[in-house]
Amino acid sequence: MNQVPGKKLKVALLGCGVVGSQVIRLMREQAGDLAARIGAPLELAGVAVRRPGRARDVDVDPALITTDAEALVTRDDVDVVVEVIGGIEPARSLILAAMGAGKSVVTANKALLAEDGATVHAAARAGGADLYFEAAVAGAIPLIRPLRESLAGDHVHRVLGIVNGTTNYILDKMDSSGASFSDALEEAQALGYAEADPTADVEGFDAAAKAAILAGIAFHSRVTAADVHREGITEISAADVASAREMGYVIKLLAICARSEDGRSFGVRVHPAMIPRTHPLAGVREAYNAVFVEAESAGQLMFYGAGAGGAPTASAVLGDIVAVGRNLLAGTRGPEESTYADLTVHPMGETVTRYHVSLDVADKPGVLARVADMFAKQDVSIQTVRQEGLGADAQLVLVTHRASDAALSATIEGLRELDIVRDVVSVMRVEGEDAS
Repeated sequence: MNQVPGKKLKVALLGCGVVGSQVIRLMREQAGDLAARIGAPLELAGVAVRRPGRARDVDVDPALITTDAEALVTRDDVDVVVEVIGGIEPARSLILAAMGAGKSVVTANKALLAEDGATVHAAARAGGADLYFEAAVAGAIPLIRPLRESLAGDHVHRVLGIVNGTTNYILDKMDSSGASFSDALEEAQALGYAEADPTADVEGFDAAAKAAILAGIAFHSRVTAADVHREGITEISAADVASAREMGYVIKLLAICARSEDGRSFGVRVHPAMIPRTHPLAGVREAYNAVFVEAESAGQLMFYGAGAGGAPTASAVLGDIVAVGRNLLAGTRGPEESTYADLTVHPMGETVTRYHVSLDVADKPGVLARVADMFAKQDVSIQTVRQEGLGADAQLVLVTHRASDAALSATIEGLRELDIVRDVVSVMRVEGEDAS
């Protein structure tokens, strides 16, 4: 691309932590290539931080450091604002201020987009600015742009993915080594895959925010994190993992966005599920991410790679900066939010899938018949049943045919009331296969 003589694109950076420092490094190391790809060189206009004296992973000219983020993002000479501080505030206020001043924004802020994306997208339209957010979901994996642009002419039926590296690492270690949840979590924290407070990851909040963003793009409808059914992995036991392994399954925390059969609504959910070891997602190991997309014409597509980390996320940020820079030089804008379909999000109770149910039961005649009768009362058909252990340690493990979540929930409530059922040990959904 030919460069515009004398033109520079000035970038204001909000945040200089793990991701921000890598953005600066890549801007420096790849300056020539980036200028050639955009058509003008990039120049760092300033870096807004909370603690200017803090040691950082990259050297930054002290003259560029500021604590007045709002003044930085509204400066007349700034062209692009890059937000990598995360959270809702002050990120939202700063992004809105930037767009109000006509600045295009590149952000990695999944939480903000999932909670209040409508406001941010509206500000972009009002300010005539670009909003790019590839780094908000699945780190370095090109996913947002393919969904938003490459598949814009197709009809997406389902998005199924592993979008949180911390939980995938924990579940992978539990599967490969037989470790307990707490031991696997401790290992993930020691390696830096999990935060000291891992709640956002292990309780599914991080994945739910990403699922909301993916569903909104895939189904051209507005979705927030509040629309997402969310369950974490803290209740997954080594016994659950072992049981899945014996059946030829592996447990993953999945984000699932799926249209209803009539196409009038869709469901968005995040929860642990068993998937066959033959499924493409079953082989996603350690802290990697992968997303499986099913579209009417394109068929089945899979996107795989590093879903987090400073350098991978910065790679996605730089890709967005290049896109924004090209648009600015050409006097055009990138794609806007698409909500024309305005489909409804159906409740979790209408979701239809299969289930793996483990029951601690009394070891006496007639137990299986009474359990099977409870399933039949809710029209939940049993596909397989087996007994594990003997005597006081006996457990029944049942796998159902496809049934609604509401019917399964009613079945579980009924089972808890039976005197022969000492405990409902675990209930897990089974995904990734077409058995009915």
